[in-house]
Order: sequence, then C-alpha cells, then structure tokens
Amino acid sequence: MMRLFLNCIAASAGSGLTYVRNVVPHLATRAALRTTICLGPELRKELGNPANISFIVKEIPAGAAARFAVEQALLPRLVRAAGSDVLISAGNFALKKSPVPQILLSGNSLYTSPDFVSDLHDRHAYRMWLDTRIRGFFARRSVEWADCTVAPSQAFAATLRRWTGEKVVSVYHGFDREIFFRDSAPLPAAIQQKLDAAQNTLRIVFVSHYNYYRNFETLLRAVPRIRERLGKDVRIFLTCKLSPDEYSGPFRTESAAALVRRLGISSQIVELGAVPYRSLHRLIRACDIYVSPAYTETFAHPLVEAMACGLPVVASDLPVHREICGNAALYFPRFSSERLADSVLKLEESLVLRKQIADSGLKRSQDFSWRTHVDEVLALAHNLKHGEAERDRAA
Repeated sequence: MMRLFLNCIAASAGSGLTYVRNVVPHLATRAALRTTICLGPELRKELGNPANISFIVKEIPAGAAARFAVEQALLPRLVRAAGSDVLISAGNFALKKSPVPQILLSGNSLYTSPDFVSDLHDRHAYRMWLDTRIRGFFARRSVEWADCTVAPSQAFAATLRRWTGEKVVSVYHGFDREIFFRDSAPLPAAIQQKLDAAQNTLRIVFVSHYNYYRNFETLLRAVPRIRERLGKDVRIFLTCKLSPDEYSGPFRTESAAALVRRLGISSQIVELGAVPYRSLHRLIRACDIYVSPAYTETFAHPLVEAMACGLPVVASDLPVHREICGNAALYFPRFSSERLADSVLKLEESLVLRKQIADSGLKRSQDFSWRTHVDEVLALAHNLKHGEAERDRAA
C-alpha cells in the first residue's frame, strides 16, 4: 500500500484544471493506493467522492510570495498528518524541506519564455513582469529542491534542464477519450445559436481563456487576410470574452478588443465565454479548423482534443507543438499573421489535405493516455518510496 499526497492548490485554470479532472478518476481505481488531495473549494465541487481519495480544501492567497509562504508553512503538517509516503507538487512550486520524497510537476513555460518577458514590457505590464520573476525564482529553486521533476513534454523538459542544470524527466500528459466524449447532452442553447448563425462560413475554433502567451492578436490580425481571399465569410469561435466589462482575469483585454474594432472584424469574432469541459467536444466538432497561435507552451491539451475530434490543426511553429502534433498540423512562424492565414487557406482550398491532416490527428491523439501518465508517475513515486526505505535501512 502506498499513500500519496497530491498538492493541487494552484489548479485554478487551464491545464491545471484539465490535469486534476483527468488524473483523479485513474487514481481512484488503484486499490493499492490511498491518495490525499489538497485543492481549492471550487475544484472540490467538481470531483464528487471517488474511491480511495480524501480531500483537504484550502484557500491560498493570490500572489507568488504569499502562496509560497503559506504552502511552505502549511503543507508539511498536512503531509505528515495524512501519513503520506510521497508528495506530488502539481503547481510548479516544491516544498523546500519536504517530510517525504517529492515529485515536482513543472508545467509553466512563462518563467523560461523570453517572448513573454518581451510581451509584458511592450504592454507595460510591469507588475505582472515582477510577479513572473518572483514565481520564476521559486519555480527554478523548486526544481533543485524536488527529488524528481517531471515535465509534460520532451521539449519543455529540455528547456527546464537548460534553465536549471538539473535532471528533468518527461512524462506526457494524457487524453482520455471516454471522459472527453462521455457527455451526450447538446451544447448550451446560447452556444448552439451562435454556431447555427455561422452556417455557410468557415468556422475556426480556438480553446483558451484570454491571456497574452496564447497570442490572440496574431490570430486576430490573420482574419482580414483570410476573409479577403476565402470567397466566403469566416467566424473565429473563442472560449473567452475580450470585452473588459465581461473579463475578470489577470490579463488586460483592452488591446485585443481595440484590435478587433480597428480591423473591422467584430462580426467575425464570436466570443462564447467559458465553455463547460464536458461540452468542448461538441463545440470543436461543429467547427472546421482548429488554430493555436501560442508563442510558448508546455503540452497543449486542446491540440490533442482537437485532433481526437477529427479537426485539422494549424499551430504556431513551436518545438512542443511539433512534438505533440507531428505531421497532424500545418505550422506557421508564431508571430506571422500572414503565414497563419496562408495555412488556414491552404487547408480550406484542399479537401485532400484537410482529410490527410485530420486522419493523422485522429491517429496521433491515440498516443496520449492519462492511464499511462498515471502509471509512469506512480512508478516514479514507488521508486522514491523504496529508495527512501533503503536509505532508512542503511542508516
């Protein structure tokens, strides 16, 4: 029997939520495993009462320094009280003095991205720049403190090795078709109405909450070129809101909203807002092409989801994107709206190419498995536990 402690306090958006939602069902099936998960109150509401798992609900203050201080003081006591054998820290920060062997899941490329630093300077987002630097300091030290650091792709693992000089293991994040396609309910009526209103248009979808590093502006700048050369209208479906009045996240949307107005593409941009995860497969399948213009990434779950839905993919030319998609995408330089538009048009003009890319994506999506991910992480945990036991006996 192994007792695992999973720290998911930082899982509040994006890939962090995707990770917890998909990993928990697999942890629950392991009869020889007891898992304690520390997480926030909103995420707790989603997870029900799975077997073999207990939950500790904690509120953590915003801000890198405050979160780090609270975790360092609080988590060791919780880990000891749970009688855990191994700690998995899933939020890029590790405990400096973990009471048990520790695996760090490191999955934030903003700390290592020169493009993000440059972007923040250009936007005069100096407070966010400072917060990122602070978080980056703790994230880098965390790789040193952990007994084992795991990255979700080989490309990002290589980046972390260069950044820290430490050993980093690559374990792919997964994809669970059964969970992703399980919900058979129709899309919410408001979303379905917007899709219905876009009949006879080229429907492009991009799944992301608004942030700077997903590079929305490059996608927006591509729209006029696509529209002019397409011969029919185009709609870009976004799972976020660009209006400052409707957006409550840390990234400012004013410049993106102003760009939409300046380009005269308001009627082409369909702001859906957050779409329930259970409904994503219906939204993606209702569209024609998936686009990801991100300028930095660590794994890119939506690309795998899009490939599994049979959509051809257009993605920025990042090592991570090429690793995840392989020949199941067309690639463009990450800040080139012209090349992005050309890639979309190339797919639209060739049904043969679209089918080829889509078929390759369906095949490639089958290479990712949350069950395999959990197996590999648990194997690392078992090795650490047994290694600790061997050291205790030797002492």
